[in-house]
Amino acid sequence: MFTFETAHRSGLSAAVARLVTAWALLGGVVLLAVVAINVVSVVGAVFWKPFPGDFELTEIGVAVAVFAFLPYCQLTDANVTADIFTARAPKPVLAVLRAVAALIAFGFATILVWRMYLGMLDQREYDYTTAILQVPIWWGFVPILISLALLIAAAAVTCLEALRETRA
Repeated sequence: MFTFETAHRSGLSAAVARLVTAWALLGGVVLLAVVAINVVSVVGAVFWKPFPGDFELTEIGVAVAVFAFLPYCQLTDANVTADIFTARAPKPVLAVLRAVAALIAFGFATILVWRMYLGMLDQREYDYTTAILQVPIWWGFVPILISLALLIAAAAVTCLEALRETRA
């Protein structure tokens, strides 16, 4: 699969880019499913019965989708930045700033994987479920943990690429 994200990457970097892109697309599918559930619920409430548990599925689905987009944002340098401060900075300075930002993303994602994993174990151990559909809460943690692992990989790739740019 040749995409913009893999155009200038090869080897492991290209593999991470393909995986991250596919995961983001899957997150988009989840978000579309959430929209469909809400449409069915609203139309159902007007004509028949509302979709039971739509709010619960929306909460879980949106969380999963948002986390699925994070690695893609990191990989494509689509995070929010304050360009006004760096508009006239030389390219090597920008590359160093990108490397530092990637290291920070790597660190935060690593901490989040650790804490979310422990949170998932707690949710599973105490058998917490949603109120209406009785969906186990810990199920939502699994794709989020995968997203965070991909964020770690994307941050590592972008950090290495930025460090290469500092030498160029």
